Amino acid sequence: MVLEMSLIRKRTPQFPGSIYVQSPTDTDVNTSLPPISSLFDSKKGSGFDDDEMLIKALEIRRKVTVEIFKEAMRKGRFSITYSTNLVSELSDFIDYVMIQAASMKKMPEFADSSFNVRARAFIDDSGVVPIVRWLKHNALSYPQIANLICNSRGDLESIRRLAEWLKSIHVKGRFIGLVLIRAKGNVLNRSLEELDEIVGYLEYKGVKRDWIGYIVGRCPEILSFSMEELESRTKFYFDMGMDEKDFGTMVFDYPKVLGYFSMEEMNQKVAYLKEFGLSNEDVGRLLAFKPHLMGCGIEEKFKPLVKYFYYLGISKDGMRKILVTRPVLFCVDFETTIVSKVQFLRDIGVQQDAIGNVLVRFPRLLTFSLYKKIRPVVIFLLTKAGVSQRNIGKVIALGPELLGCSIANKLDHNVKYFLSLGITLRQLGEMVADFPMLLTYNVDILRPKYRYLRRMMVRPLQDLIEFPRFFSYSLEERIVPRHKIMVENRVNFKLRYMLASTDDEFKQRVEAAVERRLRFESGVIYDKQAHTEIDGSIEELPFDLQTAEILEEKTHVCSDYIDLPTAHAQNSA
Repeated sequence: MVLEMSLIRKRTPQFPGSIYVQSPTDTDVNTSLPPISSLFDSKKGSGFDDDEMLIKALEIRRKVTVEIFKEAMRKGRFSITYSTNLVSELSDFIDYVMIQAASMKKMPEFADSSFNVRARAFIDDSGVVPIVRWLKHNALSYPQIANLICNSRGDLESIRRLAEWLKSIHVKGRFIGLVLIRAKGNVLNRSLEELDEIVGYLEYKGVKRDWIGYIVGRCPEILSFSMEELESRTKFYFDMGMDEKDFGTMVFDYPKVLGYFSMEEMNQKVAYLKEFGLSNEDVGRLLAFKPHLMGCGIEEKFKPLVKYFYYLGISKDGMRKILVTRPVLFCVDFETTIVSKVQFLRDIGVQQDAIGNVLVRFPRLLTFSLYKKIRPVVIFLLTKAGVSQRNIGKVIALGPELLGCSIANKLDHNVKYFLSLGITLRQLGEMVADFPMLLTYNVDILRPKYRYLRRMMVRPLQDLIEFPRFFSYSLEERIVPRHKIMVENRVNFKLRYMLASTDDEFKQRVEAAVERRLRFESGVIYDKQAHTEIDGSIEELPFDLQTAEILEEKTHVCSDYIDLPTAHAQNSA
């Protein structure tokens, strides 16, 4: 009845929460008031007891406190809607204001003040309105602000104190509010000495002071750890062979690796990574390189990808290689990132049983954009490098590294260089099909080898077209020494037999060729079968002695590109 009377529309304006109702025509407020005793007596016999009456009184006083808080918010230039939404989440703080306002009755300066005056004074002194404004400025929603105010347990000064401390360790302003919200436990009640101890320990373990603000801003849970828990988490990584440098960079790259996951979850993920055949130290190096693996769920990320790799025929060793060289693949959604690229490889003609080998050999291609990187390279090979549609699948299967080359800075330059040598586009396409890595070399490496082939070895261009793998051998360590041996022994081999053999095989081939030459020079007739016993690796005509001496002299200076005598060119034809 008291509440109903207080809600009468036409009444004399009074302070919020007043239970005295006055009609506009009343000259004395007492004339419009029912006797208080009659209000309570009227409840007798109708089921109301003292507890229910007390609860009803508290509800009325809580509504009064809410109106006082809204009034303070309006004075702070907050909208009515925002104030209403915020106060709906502040039930604990409203109760705290009620308790504090009631206790202020014992203070001499408020002994004769009404509840409304005391509640208003407490709200103003607490500074809650400026704190709400600052938190709202830092992009916190009203539920987050309410949660933070309630967690302060009335010590609103702790919010200011922690915010200033976060600034001192260089947490950026837009992250300060999030740190206050996301820090687990009651970090607002921790002393600054405890927080400084956490920072000092991280510095001691290899985290640079300049990184602390970045790390705390992205993983506020670190601030809620006790020193014992923080030490155990740090020891977890150091036991895997990490040093201070690895640990510091790992935490900087992915701060959640230290404070976001439970110890049980961390142990489960490390155990799963070991199932690929990695040792404890291998896992430590892997996490130091890609700590985001710790954020990937076993059931959500690891197992579906492993099953797909198994379907592609990739062995456990192959998966380990992919994990070690490109661990980011275990952190992506394989259905949107990997499956489409595997399908593209099938579409261009890469055989199903070769796709697994392609991924193991060059897992980086799975991180490339299909439409910005992979497809343009394939189109370039088909249209500019002379590769036929029939051979493009073979080229990619043998040289998937081509997909990682820049068209403008690598592939286009190499194609133009080979065409400038007199090689036709069709011939270049066949060369690339035979040796796809041909287009991956720098022109500065190709040019000296070509000059030596043409000017010192006096070989025709056709030899290079037939054996493009010539460019894969070292000029100083393979081409020049073996050419020198051939000149000294006055024998000549095709490029394939000259270079694509071990040192022992080459030595045996030279000795056999020398023996045949000596027999030929001594007039001993040897049959055709003996002449071809090394699969045609030796030329039909031997060097004449004069030409061999000239070549031997020129071989000593690889950079001397003087044309050889015509006689030798004829003999080597």
